[in-house]
Amino acid sequence: MSGHLPATRVPAIRTGSWLAPEAPASAHSLVRSLARLALAAIAIALSLAPLDASAARRTRSHSHPPSHPVPERHLPYPQLDLPFQITNTQYAPVAWSDITGWREDDHLAAYKTFRDSCKPIAAQTKPPSEPKAIGTSLRDPCRVARGLELTDGARAKAFFEEHFLPLRISRLGEPEGFVTGYYEPIVDGSRTENEVYKVPVYRRPSNLFVRGVTQSSVGLPNGGKVFRKIGRRKLVPYYDRAEIEDGAIEGRGLEICFLKDQTDLLFSQIQGSARVSLDDGSTVRINYDAHNGYPYTPVGRILIERNIIPRDQMSMQKIREWMTANPDGANELRRQNRSYVFFREVNLSDKDEAVGAQGVPLTPGRSIAVDKALHVYGTPFFIEGELPIETDISKTPFRRLMIAQDTGSAIVGPARADLYLGAGADAGKVAGRFRHPMRFVMLLPKSLDPSARGRKMPVPDERPSERIAKLFPQVDPLKDPKNATPAATPAVTAPTSAAQAAVVKPVPLPAARPDVKPVSEPVRHRHTRRFRHRQ
Repeated sequence: MSGHLPATRVPAIRTGSWLAPEAPASAHSLVRSLARLALAAIAIALSLAPLDASAARRTRSHSHPPSHPVPERHLPYPQLDLPFQITNTQYAPVAWSDITGWREDDHLAAYKTFRDSCKPIAAQTKPPSEPKAIGTSLRDPCRVARGLELTDGARAKAFFEEHFLPLRISRLGEPEGFVTGYYEPIVDGSRTENEVYKVPVYRRPSNLFVRGVTQSSVGLPNGGKVFRKIGRRKLVPYYDRAEIEDGAIEGRGLEICFLKDQTDLLFSQIQGSARVSLDDGSTVRINYDAHNGYPYTPVGRILIERNIIPRDQMSMQKIREWMTANPDGANELRRQNRSYVFFREVNLSDKDEAVGAQGVPLTPGRSIAVDKALHVYGTPFFIEGELPIETDISKTPFRRLMIAQDTGSAIVGPARADLYLGAGADAGKVAGRFRHPMRFVMLLPKSLDPSARGRKMPVPDERPSERIAKLFPQVDPLKDPKNATPAATPAVTAPTSAAQAAVVKPVPLPAARPDVKPVSEPVRHRHTRRFRHRQ
């Protein structure tokens, strides 16, 4: 039997040309017209393809959202609203049980001091002039404390644990803070100048000018620029200590009273307040009101640098003894501190304690002065360590909850405090010994829990792929100074560290895709030879 079997399928393989058979002659013109129309349609479709693709992508993005939406990236990351932020500071939550001496402290005494600070805080209805998150957050626990009259130490301890969170705090890179002591001197004086009392105590002059502060303000800031106003517009630096002591502002009726010597005035200015026992038996209470704008220079540090008093023996008592024995040297040493403090007279009795910068009476052993640029008044701090309270060389454990109620120009830093110890010579002897490292725990209102807020912070982007990392390599500025910016190049000759001199160049990003408009080109006809299909 020859040929294909009936059940066998014939292979569909063409052996001639792949072109279609030539159309009849009568249809040639029709075919050519259709071919031209087809080519024109293809050209138009290609020119509109990018627009259609972008529209399609938009349509798909709106009609079919991805199952796992990708969050929108912001470069650089936006400024986040943190619970609170203290510059150049490290802080970490700590458990109450891990604070040494917390259980044994007299929490009722601390609670009473805290309630004194709460009186002006709870009465606030407007935002503070210097907005800080912790300042407004103290209103809630303060309003509770103002309506809660406690007489039991255990309940006072429970109050602090219920409304606050303990936060270990110190300067960045340092494990501990630093404390000093201050007191209210009691000095002799007179309302009138005479042969014994001839050192004037000045009130704030009317030509002392601070931008943003009116003359009617009670207590000007203890930092910042201070000017002497000449006429209506001219401003010059105010007189320094030497110029004022030489009589630059005498005879203008600014004298509150007169003291025996300049050393009494210097120590009253350093402490910020004093009780002046007048020769007629009465007492004048003076408080800080303004300063002349020059930075405070500790005279004790100068005596240490000149090898006059050893560092380990330095105290206010030692300074006073040296000045009394060396009046000429004391005059030169005192003028090294160009800062000068002006006072105001306050209406306080002999039994009242000095008033701090917050405007409330200080509590000996419970009030502290802090850096007002970083902290707010009323903040509780638990301070723990050892201090020479009994003698110069004793190490008495000090573990106590203190309340921030005052400030000072020499108090700078997040874990820096000046402990108020009361009035008189005995308090001054103890305060003069304090120059010691201590550990600080700041009590933070629970509304500012940093752990809860921290969980909402964005995490860094994923590490790029190996291919992307090779395209954009990261360089170490310490090892490759070629990548430093031109502005940092001259720093190589200066005595600065390499980390400060080198600045990493920003990683380049891919250039944006250019938006090229399609160009319409004339349709070119391709002529093909057609062959008849031969059987």
